[in-house]
Amino acid sequence: MRTDDSRLMWSVVGRETLLKTRVFDVELQRERNSYGLEGDYFALRGPDCVVTVAETGGEFVLVRQWRHGAERLVTEFPGGVVDAGEDPREAARRELFEETGYKAGRLVHLGSCSPNPAIFKCAYHVYLAEELEKTGVQHLDRDEVIDVFTRPVDEVIAGFGSEEYSQAFMGTALAFYLRHRAKKY
Repeated sequence: MRTDDSRLMWSVVGRETLLKTRVFDVELQRERNSYGLEGDYFALRGPDCVVTVAETGGEFVLVRQWRHGAERLVTEFPGGVVDAGEDPREAARRELFEETGYKAGRLVHLGSCSPNPAIFKCAYHVYLAEELEKTGVQHLDRDEVIDVFTRPVDEVIAGFGSEEYSQAFMGTALAFYLRHRAKKY
């Protein structure tokens, strides 16, 4: 922290959980800044999540599924929620296997960040899966219906931002992947 940043800080002086859902809790936080100004702010508390960028033979392993918020099909990297007490690396390995049937021989942590620090109280972790073994068997949750396929890496990178590749977490994962790839060469 820079020495002059203390004037930017706020302190939580009260907290109330307004709503608990299966996915996240909605919290109301009463906060005070260094000048004495107080206000109410909302935050979503949920579990950390992971995305696995799985690469094999110059292609990404992708999933296509219905996304309820967007009310349409979306193509993205496999990923999901980190279970309570679970290590994010193992969650990335598990989600890849469950959603795609691929087992990762090697996982590389590409980076972690906040999905949106203005409102979310969780982290987003990105892993690169290499040395893949295709089992051909998915282990999906009851409400998951997912197609699995591969596409050339360069095609996916060039297509990001199109309707098919519009998921923001995928864009963040691609940025981490490109940074990693640039370091290798």
